[in-house]
Amino acid sequence: MDNKVKFNTKNLDLFYGDFQALKSINMEICENEVTAFIGPSGCGKSTFLRCLNRMNDLIDCVDIKGEIIFDGKDINGDIDVINLRTRVGMVFQKPNPFPMSIYDNIAYGPKCQGLKDKAKLDTIVKDSLERAALWDEVKDRLNKSALGLSGGQQQRLCIARTIAMNPEVILMDEPTSALDPIATLKIEDLMQSLKKLYTIIIVTHSMQQAGRISDKTAFFLMGEVIEFNETPKIFTNPDDKRTEDYITGRFG
Repeated sequence: MDNKVKFNTKNLDLFYGDFQALKSINMEICENEVTAFIGPSGCGKSTFLRCLNRMNDLIDCVDIKGEIIFDGKDINGDIDVINLRTRVGMVFQKPNPFPMSIYDNIAYGPKCQGLKDKAKLDTIVKDSLERAALWDEVKDRLNKSALGLSGGQQQRLCIARTIAMNPEVILMDEPTSALDPIATLKIEDLMQSLKKLYTIIIVTHSMQQAGRISDKTAFFLMGEVIEFNETPKIFTNPDDKRTEDYITGRFG
């Protein structure tokens, strides 16, 4: 049985001033799957990822045409953007924990939403850290600064911080590019377990990573989606020669 469609993008164009960064993107992203975006630098992967929670709103002179339907509504229409970014959380390339305790990093979002009940906050912190596979490593140092964690732990903390807001989708923009191979493997294992609960969309420069962790892969080139399909098909029997050339290392 196919999973329900979470995002449906229709004829999406994006311009930075006169420069067209995305060209007629049409894509259905299903829930409870890992969807990977691959392609050379500057091809539009991260730009498209940022469209899905309207992070491009923060950039001047961006013009977006077309639709991005999320659970039946066009997110570029009249919607509550803060609510959208709560439902569609984001983890960035470099770990960016707040300069506060591990506990307060996780509790920060729920507190901002008005939650003051200490017992409920304790539960959210524990649950989020457990889901991010970090609880056992930090449970005895929750009041210590998050900046004292290793890079891989900091990135899992950022994932836990996102989880604490109870999102439906987690966007990840090259979440392991700053990490060593062991920390990278932990994050990849984590994504596999998290997709049971969330929809995960990841931009990655590593084709090996896309092949290991994703259910579907989109290959971007110069602002276009050249091919989007089940990951094994993209990697073993792509329909487009440009996809094959990129995956086999002939360019990129």
